[in-house]
Amino acid sequence: ISHMHQEDTKKFITHIMWLSGDSRSGSQAGPKVASESREMIRSSSVIWRWGFALLGGHPCFLTTQDIHLGVNESLTDTARVLSSMTDAVLARVYKQSDLDTLAKEASIPIINGLSDLYHPIQILADYLTLQEHYSSLKGLTLSWIGDGNNILHSIMMSAAKFGMHLQAATPKGYEPDPSVTKLAEQYAKENGTKLLLTNDPLEAAHGGNVLITDTWISMGQEEEKKKRLQAFQGYQVTMKTAKVAASDWTFLHCLPRKPEEVDDEVFYSPRSLVFPEAENRKWTIMAVMVSLLTDYSPQLQKPKF
Repeated sequence: ISHMHQEDTKKFITHIMWLSGDSRSGSQAGPKVASESREMIRSSSVIWRWGFALLGGHPCFLTTQDIHLGVNESLTDTARVLSSMTDAVLARVYKQSDLDTLAKEASIPIINGLSDLYHPIQILADYLTLQEHYSSLKGLTLSWIGDGNNILHSIMMSAAKFGMHLQAATPKGYEPDPSVTKLAEQYAKENGTKLLLTNDPLEAAHGGNVLITDTWISMGQEEEKKKRLQAFQGYQVTMKTAKVAASDWTFLHCLPRKPEEVDDEVFYSPRSLVFPEAENRKWTIMAVMVSLLTDYSPQLQKPKF
């Protein structure tokens, strides 16, 4: 997303969300797809493998026990071998640089399923969920309360392009990557949207239409658990947080959720969209595969964004 022209980014994401609605309706004829992937966990594995299967594809799921990227063979060699055996690779990796190498060396589409820097597949589901709920994305204020992680980075790279404002609160020392912040400030200026970065959760939540949080301890950060739990004190999303939000506030979390991140009252409230959000990951990943591997055109009327 960060390397795409603004209009190209908006056009691609809009097309994916349009295709997602088509997938849900059953309009697609079932194009053949296949994939290879790494580092999938829990519901992520179920969603993406099931989505591929619904399209008539044949997913092959590779865990760290099956493939050791850059260890037993180089990333270059892995990319070229997988290119000869599959139609696409959906990779969950620790380092964005590994993903960049795979994309450079492969002759097939490489999809970022997750990296330390970005998580674009997740925000496709988030934006589809918000479009379905609010009927439009333009003018919404997103309030992020939590870690300056890959999901926040992906939101920062795309929200302004849809006319959405962003208010993000992170603890000191856990702010978003400076290079991402620089680009986000540029996009906000070019699109006339607001970008607020703060260390105050209530300031970020003030007037927000969408309260968003995520895990405080991402994959590969398990050794930092004690330190992080201490640093994130006061960042739990509660009804106190919601009181300063907009009257039509909703809540998003990509799951799995821990109680310290958001309490039960918010998480299970009628305002919570977390379960439609989870389901939409299936429709959006199906739409990504259809978009990359076929010339299928959506049959449904294009929604407003």
